[in-house]
Amino acid sequence: MTVEVGEDAAKPQRGRRPKQGEPVIDRALSLLAVFSDRRRALTLSEMARLAEMPAPTALRLIARLVAWGALERLDDGRYVVGVRLWEVASLSPRGHGVREIALPYLEDLFAVTRHHVLLAVRDKNEAVIIERLSSKQATEVAYRVGGRAPLRSTAVGLVLLAGADAEFQEAVIRQPPDMESGVDAMPEGQLRRTLSDVRRTGVAMIRRSAPSRTVSVASPIFDAQGVVVAALSIVVPDGATPPNVLAPAVQATARAVSRNLGYNTGPSDSVSMRA
Repeated sequence: MTVEVGEDAAKPQRGRRPKQGEPVIDRALSLLAVFSDRRRALTLSEMARLAEMPAPTALRLIARLVAWGALERLDDGRYVVGVRLWEVASLSPRGHGVREIALPYLEDLFAVTRHHVLLAVRDKNEAVIIERLSSKQATEVAYRVGGRAPLRSTAVGLVLLAGADAEFQEAVIRQPPDMESGVDAMPEGQLRRTLSDVRRTGVAMIRRSAPSRTVSVASPIFDAQGVVVAALSIVVPDGATPPNVLAPAVQATARAVSRNLGYNTGPSDSVSMRA
């Protein structure tokens, strides 16, 4: 493997050494962490710079990651995330198990709405999209399968936050409001009221103006112990269907998935939405 390192990229790396005592596995993971939605293919120089690592060290680790399948090298010399990482990630019980049970119900909801249907789980302070069904005619949305979404400014995020433990909720509530394009920032007082409404009604709703004007409606999915393990939502063009019409369908689907996870849903609750 021959890799050329540009002079402008190489200069900042000259004389740099890995952090003292940093395990090799941490350095390898830091190279994988430099990839994002906007950085899907990177050169060696770019990866080394973003990971704050000397180019020779990065080259050695990248070669091992390529050999294992965590990275793949394109014909132009850039690197992309390898398929084997997806294979390993698909074994996650929090993702794959819920997705496998939920998928038939998501397909039914998608068949009725013909818009985006999302399934998300919480990973620390973000929501991770583990499934998305979309038609070719569906409006543009910001999140993809495997992508991450903020908790405070998305419908699935609000559902997952409302179902989290009180200590975690309080920590998130006290953080500065999200400054996400297309969504109004939600200050602390409004967020507390919104989370209370979500717990009471079982429904969260978010309107956004970018990347397109949409309304998202989400409901929680519970496991056998009554813990919120996922959030299910639909995303439709704003004005296409009133949220109070969408909410019962989303709730019914989420309840069906919860029942198949062993949760005793009890009698259906009434749904109220705050526009």
